[in-house]
Amino acid sequence: MAFWHGRILAATYFFRRRGIVVITSENFDGEWIAGIIERFGYETSRGSTSRGGTKALLQLTRDMAAGKPAGFTVDGPRGPARIAQPGAVWLAKATSNPVLPFHLEADRYWTLDSWDRTQIPKPFATVALVIGEPFDVPHDADDEGIEAARVELENRLQVLEQRALTLLRR
Repeated sequence: MAFWHGRILAATYFFRRRGIVVITSENFDGEWIAGIIERFGYETSRGSTSRGGTKALLQLTRDMAAGKPAGFTVDGPRGPARIAQPGAVWLAKATSNPVLPFHLEADRYWTLDSWDRTQIPKPFATVALVIGEPFDVPHDADDEGIEAARVELENRLQVLEQRALTLLRR
């Protein structure tokens, strides 16, 4: 499952208690975040693009082989916003599981002054959830194939964001 970091709060709430495994940083902030999301029924794999990422992806590979779903903020943990990193695509290649892009958008929200412009839905807001078509990454994909899949994911997420905004305008 792949989505933008700026929609992490709505996604955390919506997908709670489903046994989804997510990557959290190995630093102090990651420890704090892991404690919170585990209360929502998530499991964690510790690491990030800057530290321990390979170890975290290998743990996710084992978790997915055991039948657990994985969730990714594909532009996290530090951005740039709305530019997908290759982790979810690499994991899809390694596990032969598809990438499932989705987007959540609230009709009323606060926005944090952060790199990802985190959206916090206001009480009683309507939140549109748009789920895209899953897509496979060939097991034999080379660097060029991984990059093509990364760009495909990025494009699909942009389309889903526009679809969610259109739904909320109705």
